[in-house]
Amino acid sequence: MAATRQKLIDGTLAAIRTHGIAGASARTVAAAAGVNQALVFYHFGSVDALLAEACRSATAARVAAYRERFAEVRSLRELLDLGRALHEQERAEGNVAVLAQLLAGAQTDQRLAESTAGALRMWTAEIETVLRRVLRDSPVAPVADPAGLASAVSAAFVGLELFEGVDPTGARDAFDALERLAVLMEVVEDLGPMARRALRGRLRARG
Repeated sequence: MAATRQKLIDGTLAAIRTHGIAGASARTVAAAAGVNQALVFYHFGSVDALLAEACRSATAARVAAYRERFAEVRSLRELLDLGRALHEQERAEGNVAVLAQLLAGAQTDQRLAESTAGALRMWTAEIETVLRRVLRDSPVAPVADPAGLASAVSAAFVGLELFEGVDPTGARDAFDALERLAVLMEVVEDLGPMARRALRGRLRARG
């Protein structure tokens, strides 16, 4: 039974890649999964419920696949490097296209909106853990908001993934801008003790 459910989830993702969210029906999902379409309703009750579960479980699997690499990140530069690698791999595997379709479908489907938002929160939670670790002793710690910054980073990468589909040059420019920001943070980290204390005090006062 678990194997059939997984086939249906995999078939859903394949149907979305091929037909888009609007074309993900019991028939197209069953065809992609190689099963009878009645099993969609037997296991999930509706196509909408299957879409929501496919979004949740697929994201959980992707986050788990990257968890060890997130745990190894020790700087913003390393986080950016991992983000680039993740972006390239997810696009090559067609997962960016699936995300774009899910986001589009979520605009008019409340159940799908909830599952898509939950999926994005999985990524955000991983990024927040990294940011709390790498910013803990940073001079910018007094004004850093890891939770809010993690949401901003997640939103930025989702936007870049979708942006690249219509403007690859603009997406590369955006990644390059993030690279320069990482360089700036490295410069801040390399400040001497007195400069770090002065910067921390200024930021605390401004914060």
